Amino acid sequence: MSDLRHTATPGRPKDMAKRQSILDAAKCLFLELGYEGSSMDSIALAAGVSKLTVYNHFNDKETLFIAAVENHCENQLPALDFDLKPDMAIEIALKRIALRFQSIIYSKEGLELHRLMCSMTQHNPKLVHKFFAAGPTRVLSHMTRLLEQAHAQRKLSIANSLQAAEHFLSLFCGHRHMRVLFDIEAAPSEQQQQRLAQDNIAFFVRAYRC
Repeated sequence: MSDLRHTATPGRPKDMAKRQSILDAAKCLFLELGYEGSSMDSIALAAGVSKLTVYNHFNDKETLFIAAVENHCENQLPALDFDLKPDMAIEIALKRIALRFQSIIYSKEGLELHRLMCSMTQHNPKLVHKFFAAGPTRVLSHMTRLLEQAHAQRKLSIANSLQAAEHFLSLFCGHRHMRVLFDIEAAPSEQQQQRLAQDNIAFFVRAYRC
């Protein structure tokens, strides 16, 4: 029995490494070639694994696409970032979220994925809905949880945490983001994002101050 455990354990890190390679390759190809233009064969080739390995990890292309979206979001904005420790000032917690959120929505990958989903709303609405659940809805859910903690810790006064979470995230997805999304202007610099985070957080905290 000990021999079986010994032989099984080393394979697990390799499997996780292969899974991550598949996710990374899928993300690149979906953004470069679009959803319809990317095949499981091409993803397997880009990941350096067999097509059977891809199917062993992900049942189909739709499952792989959603998994790639979830993986990207978790890497860029981990769920742990939404944990509000009792000794942490709410401004510090909100700034951490704001900067990471902006890094997603203004990144090249984030903008391309947003454009890709907009282009698919007519011919593949089911996939768009799944993307929305895996990305934006996930972030909104985590943000709601953080604000519930802020209310419980009496750092903010929030009657409706979901509504307040929508208010906060919407501060960063307004007209400026639309101009960048439509390629009318460049994404804000890191310094500009810092300033935007500071201004929006001050506005939000004033609105929900205890």
